[in-house]
Amino acid sequence: MNVVKLLSTVALVALLAGCATLDQLSRVGEEPKLTAIADPTAQPGYRAVNMPMPEIMPASYQPNSLFSTDARGFFKDQRARKIGDILTVIVTIDDSAQISNATTRQRSAGNAANVGTSIGSLFGTKIPGVDLSGTGGISTGGSMTDGGTGTVDRKETLATNVAVVITQTLPNGNLVIEGHQEVRVNFEIRDLIVQGIVRPEDIQSDNTIPSDKIAEARIAYGGRGQISDVQQPRYGQQIADAILPF
Repeated sequence: MNVVKLLSTVALVALLAGCATLDQLSRVGEEPKLTAIADPTAQPGYRAVNMPMPEIMPASYQPNSLFSTDARGFFKDQRARKIGDILTVIVTIDDSAQISNATTRQRSAGNAANVGTSIGSLFGTKIPGVDLSGTGGISTGGSMTDGGTGTVDRKETLATNVAVVITQTLPNGNLVIEGHQEVRVNFEIRDLIVQGIVRPEDIQSDNTIPSDKIAEARIAYGGRGQISDVQQPRYGQQIADAILPF
């Protein structure tokens, strides 16, 4: 029976990790492949942004004027504004947080009741094994103590630039952007992904925009390759961490 359980466990682990193992084995001795350039809107799982928008007001023109009331400028420039245009996001993240909490709770209670006086006066004697004298009594007591501490000390720093593509124009004129950047050094690939929504007014004259001007920002910075594989725990340990209750 133990042998059957062992074989079943090994088979289950092999099935769960089979795809990842085969993919890793297929890359033995080779550098990791770069991702092919593709249309983000055609990728599996892509969902167009749908948010509440104000009512679109029709453009109007003043008499003897060549410009509409909703014009953003007198002359067009090279700033990105249409689907497929490219702009540069200046990613600057320098965040730190320090939080410390401490909690202490304590409660105690005690009760005492003397029953010997009242019962002893009725019987005037002692029942064998039971003290009915004036000193007989019942007492209860309890105490509870609870304490906890917690500390958070976190700091993230990231400074880089990445070119992104406008993938969607919202009804109010805001732009949905998405960009991927991959750099391979030897057998390691560094990945950078930037997604979000920007206002055309926030795009600077050099066609750049700081990352703190991006709404619904999604910024991912990571890597994959031989070094990343070594830093990750083995799949058996990951499965054990997921299913073990202690």
